[in-house]
Amino acid sequence: MPNSQFQLMNITEFVERSIGRWRSQRSVHHLAFSHFEAVQSVIDIVALSLDDQAVLDLCKSYNIDAQTVVSPFRMSWEGQSDWDENEVLKGSCILVPVPDPDHPNRGQLLRDQGYAETMAAVGTYYLTEDETFVLVTGYDRAAAEEKIWFINPNVRCRVSLIKTSANTGVVTASFSSEIRQEIKNKP
Repeated sequence: MPNSQFQLMNITEFVERSIGRWRSQRSVHHLAFSHFEAVQSVIDIVALSLDDQAVLDLCKSYNIDAQTVVSPFRMSWEGQSDWDENEVLKGSCILVPVPDPDHPNRGQLLRDQGYAETMAAVGTYYLTEDETFVLVTGYDRAAAEEKIWFINPNVRCRVSLIKTSANTGVVTASFSSEIRQEIKNKP
């Protein structure tokens, strides 16, 4: 449900809602291989401080003034696919939002590791009136488009498309449902 009086969600609010441990069930259609894949994983999203060295290094690598960034975070994942049940899908990346000073619901997202290709990348994001986060990232050989929205505070959905770099076709399409996991405190 959109915020009252047409106030669009900003990236800080989106990141705050995303912090936590998520159990993800992803269905992936690899159109190039005519193959369907099911992936189950755990995703941890952890807030980072603005003075975290990894955040500062990423800003420096893109000539971004660290004073202009908000809500940096680390996303780590570990999961298994039914495509290769012996392979553990595991990784981590740093993400640093750089909001547009004139439009707080849009900006750039710096990544030390991309989604479609394992290289550093800069995407552009915007948040829609219905509070959907949309991220578009161009790579050398592909382009990725992701949409993430919350069903409620503990359930979110994600749709991802990997397109050819010339944007002439879709190579991979996926849908994920993600449920926040409660982390029990140790006694």
